[in-house]
Amino acid sequence: MKTLRLALAAAVMVLAVPVFAQQHDKDKHQPSPKPPAHGPKTYQGTPHQPDQDHNRKFSDGPGHPEAPHVDNRKDWVGHDTGRDDRNYHVDHAWEHGHFPGGFGPRHAWRIEGGGPGRFWFHGWNWSIAPYDAAYCNGWLWDSDNIVIYEDPDHDGWYLAYNTRLGTYVHVMYLGS
Repeated sequence: MKTLRLALAAAVMVLAVPVFAQQHDKDKHQPSPKPPAHGPKTYQGTPHQPDQDHNRKFSDGPGHPEAPHVDNRKDWVGHDTGRDDRNYHVDHAWEHGHFPGGFGPRHAWRIEGGGPGRFWFHGWNWSIAPYDAAYCNGWLWDSDNIVIYEDPDHDGWYLAYNTRLGTYVHVMYLGS
């Protein structure tokens, strides 16, 4: 009788494992916003001055994130500081070369590890701009998908769009 109870308990546990795994996957990967068809255009307006606004708000509507994001797959909210933003100035633009992997929504890349200081996918290494590090604190560094776009305003930088969150940050390509 004791053996039968143990066998029954083991069978219940084995059958329950997929249920817990499905719940975990469901929580981890909610339906994602579709990535933008293209990156932002060169900013033409009066540049936003980030040094004057330490409490900048990005949430421009109900349910929108408090981080740089893309509305309606085309409006790059927060990409409005212009070419002279010293937070994205680099002395040697593209010192590690240009990213060879492809841009835009046809090229989604799964992050394989790391963190804001250095992360990687497909053998390519990247770093989040220090000024943007706080905007990626919800990223999953071992499983989120990102799409890379060229940044028309900040030489040496690209934009990494997180397809799960709908947010983006400035990233630097560090080579392979």
